[in-house]
Amino acid sequence: MARAKPSSSAAKKSQAAQQGGGAGHAAPSGLARYLDPEAPWDKDRLLDAVHWIRQAVGLACGLLWGAVPLVGAAWIVLFVAISSGIIYWYYAHLLKVDEEEFGGHGALLQEGMFASFTLFLRFQRVTTYGAK
Repeated sequence: MARAKPSSSAAKKSQAAQQGGGAGHAAPSGLARYLDPEAPWDKDRLLDAVHWIRQAVGLACGLLWGAVPLVGAAWIVLFVAISSGIIYWYYAHLLKVDEEEFGGHGALLQEGMFASFTLFLRFQRVTTYGAK
C-alpha cells in the first residue's frame, strides 16, 4: 500500500520548526527575522541584509542632506561614518554574530558601500539642485 505524502502546509511547518531551532522557538517571519539574534544566519543572507540596510541609509541621508542642503567633503565623510556605524552596530551588537565567520569586519563593512554611496550622492544632488 502506498504511503500518502504529507500536505505542503505540514511540510512547511516542519521545515519552519527545524529552521527555528526546534523545541519552542518558532522561526520569525517578515522583518522580525532580521532583528532576531537567535535566528540562524548564513553568509548570503547576512550580506543581503547589510546591503539593503545600507541602501536605506544612503537614501535617507541623501534626501536629508539635499533638503538642508549639506554639500562638501565633510558631509560625505559624515555619511560614510554614519552608514558604517549603523552596519557595525547591526551585526556586532544587535545580531551578535561572529564576524570572522562572514569574512571579517572589512567584508561586512564594505558590503553595499559603493551602491549606497552613489545612491546617497544622487538623491543629495537631486534634492539640492533639482532633477536634471
